Amino acid sequence: MTGAAKRNVIGLDLSITATGAARDDGSVETWRTQPKDGDNRLNRITWSVLGAVGGVDLVVIEGPVVRSSAAVVIGMVHGAVRAQLNDIGTPYAVVPPATLKKYATGKGNADKTAMALALFKRTGLELADDNQVDAWWLRAAGLQHLGCPVVDLPAAQVAALEKVDWPVVAPFPVEGEK
Repeated sequence: MTGAAKRNVIGLDLSITATGAARDDGSVETWRTQPKDGDNRLNRITWSVLGAVGGVDLVVIEGPVVRSSAAVVIGMVHGAVRAQLNDIGTPYAVVPPATLKKYATGKGNADKTAMALALFKRTGLELADDNQVDAWWLRAAGLQHLGCPVVDLPAAQVAALEKVDWPVVAPFPVEGEK
C-alpha cells in the first residue's frame, strides 16, 4: 500500500437488499434490508448513507447494471440516494461496473471472485461479501482520483478511471488558512 489517505471518501455498492459501504475511516460494512419492509427499504438505505457521509470529500457509487431484471429497483435506490446527496451538497461520482472491474483487476469482465482475489492479493484483506469488496474498490478509486492512492496498481488499471465523470471536489485547505 502507498501512503495514508488524506481525503475522506466513501464507496457505495448500492442494492435494495445489501448495500456495501466502505467508510472514510477504511472500515467496511453491509447494510441489509428485508423485502417485507417494501419501499421503506429506500428510506433505510438513504438514512444509512446520510449517516455515513458527514464531512466527506467524495462519495463513489457503482453504476447500475441496466440490462438486469433488477434494473428498475436499483434505479430507485440510485435515485433516492443521489437526490439526498444532491440535497446536502455532497459530491459523488458514478463508476460503471466494467470500469471498476478493470481498475481493480485489469479486466472489465471480472467476476466477484476475481474482485475479491485482487483485493486480497493487493492488501491482504478478506471481506465478508462481494458488496463490501466492491465498496472497498470504489473508495480506493475515489482516493486514487484525488491523488491519495491506498493501493499500488499498474498504470493501465489506473487509466481505467479516466472514463469516470468525476465531480469537482474542494481542494485541501492550505495550512494556516481558514
